Amino acid sequence: MPDTQPGADAALLLRGIAAGEAGALRRLYDAQGARLFGMAVAILRDRDAAADALHDAVLKIASRAGQFDPLRGEASAWLAAIVRNAALDLARARGRETPTDDPTLGDSPVEAEALERLAAAQQSGRLRDCLAALEARNREGILLAFVHGLSHAQIAARLELPLGTVKAWIRRGLVRLKGCLA
Repeated sequence: MPDTQPGADAALLLRGIAAGEAGALRRLYDAQGARLFGMAVAILRDRDAAADALHDAVLKIASRAGQFDPLRGEASAWLAAIVRNAALDLARARGRETPTDDPTLGDSPVEAEALERLAAAQQSGRLRDCLAALEARNREGILLAFVHGLSHAQIAARLELPLGTVKAWIRRGLVRLKGCLA
């Protein structure tokens, strides 16, 4: 298989991983690892925890590569979703720990309060509603930037638009989103 370019050959590499092709997972990691690690760091704000989340995600990618369906979306988005979920799972697990100075005791899990969970669910629903109310171009720019972790320049290249146009779409979308959520 030829050298990969980020995103372009990820689907081919996933097929190779699913088929047990030697080196396919390494080539996928070489092509996508930095971007995926950056997403995990952005979510967790801790490089060590992000490395753990990325490790867990790579194991899931290796075992689930055959489940990727290119008709349902891009491979880079599928990979990003797995990393995002692994990072969020780790963040949730870390949020339930109560650190202690006693070396004889393990950190004990603490359940989140029911009202906090309800408030988080309501905020998530509001965010989805507000995103749905945005123009498609604004919503797409925001999702590419904040969910998929792409820079403005990467979004401009992906959408084949001028950088200034992409920045303006995202900025206007964020202003409308903030107004809707207020």
